[in-house]
Amino acid sequence: MNEFNPKRSKGLFELVGELPGHARDLVVAEIAAYKAELIRKGKSIGFGAAMFAAAAFLLFWVVAVLISSAIMAFALVLPGWAAALVVAAILLLIILLLVVIGVARIKAGTNTEGEPIKEAIQHDVEAVKGEGVYE
Repeated sequence: MNEFNPKRSKGLFELVGELPGHARDLVVAEIAAYKAELIRKGKSIGFGAAMFAAAAFLLFWVVAVLISSAIMAFALVLPGWAAALVVAAILLLIILLLVVIGVARIKAGTNTEGEPIKEAIQHDVEAVKGEGVYE
């Protein structure tokens, strides 16, 4: 059993003197633990991103196969060249629709008229200058 031995116990000044060393050791240990956690999470995120990249690569080829299948299906009722043109026209219409929607969304996202944030900032600037009407 470990009994209290006044000859072996440390004095207050000695304990206070050791405090900075213990605090430094604690900070170093915490930083090392945080670094290890970030490395583990980084590896996990990297692996997940690689899986998404592989899925996107395969999706590219699946889309190509589906387009080829559509051309072959239209080729049952049309000549091959006409079937390819029909599928190309359908794809161009889809692309056009996506571009129109994208442009509209970008314009809507960049419209700055009547934004509450802009008005609130302008109100704050006027308040700092001492101008404007206050409640």
